[in-house]
Amino acid sequence: MKYIFVVNGRFDKAHILPDLEAQLSGREVSYSIYVTTGIGDATRYVRMYCEFHSGEEVCFVACGGSGTMNEVASALVGAGPEKRFAFLAYGTTNDFTKIWPGRNFTSLEALLDGEERQVDIIRCNDDYSLNVSNIGFDAMVAYRANEFIELGRSNPYARSVLASMLGSRFNYFHVWADGEKISRCLTMLCTVSNGGWCGGEFHCAPRAVVDDGLMEVCLIRSMPLLLFLSILPLYRSGRHLDSKRCMRHMAYRRAKRVIVESPKMMYVSIDGEITAATRFEFEILEKAVRMRLPRLEEEAAQ
Repeated sequence: MKYIFVVNGRFDKAHILPDLEAQLSGREVSYSIYVTTGIGDATRYVRMYCEFHSGEEVCFVACGGSGTMNEVASALVGAGPEKRFAFLAYGTTNDFTKIWPGRNFTSLEALLDGEERQVDIIRCNDDYSLNVSNIGFDAMVAYRANEFIELGRSNPYARSVLASMLGSRFNYFHVWADGEKISRCLTMLCTVSNGGWCGGEFHCAPRAVVDDGLMEVCLIRSMPLLLFLSILPLYRSGRHLDSKRCMRHMAYRRAKRVIVESPKMMYVSIDGEITAATRFEFEILEKAVRMRLPRLEEEAAQ
């Protein structure tokens, strides 16, 4: 099988290529390297490669962060069983890796000695989400966090939460989960999840399973700042779904189709990338892509 390493070419990711080349040195593996030129380039390249090499066994290895992984995985929807993707984690948060404990997503050796799994992916309008889509407060947190990351600030998501508390807690949009309307008033945030984590430290969907054919939908209603601060630790640690105090202000469903509508433009963070529209339709595509996972370390397997 051939490996194609799709490397994030952004200026602040210049360290990826020499690290990758060092890990490849001396290994007897068929491979090539492609360095992206901008947002969306990884998807374009992988789709074009699959079109012209339809029968070839290939593993596309996303080398970067969540955005690079999303672009590579999105391109493989409908590409056929001989195409799969993998991930070497060079991002700030690498949230999707947190649902695979005991696997080293920074080791090429572990990846080459790994195993494969069919995983779900979420179609969101014309885009795809492998991990989590955030609407409302969370989307603004992601938007501001990207700004802090570009500025080289430490703890970008924690900074962004603080910056978003005053102005982004009251949002007006409607949410339906498999035809049931679950929003009834002003909403703080809504997450539509395939994976379990967002923002590096927020366990937003603790019951998520990446190959069960269902999305985890969690809506948190708008609330006073002090109340929000009191339940934030539970939301961060993934204990909110088991807390009666939290659930008085939330709605949680598992669904195959979710619709979010707003009378005015709203922002949605899809695996960390920001987009905007007045209507978003989410649909789970069950086991639509094949993922190569690093080997499970012996300590975690026991």
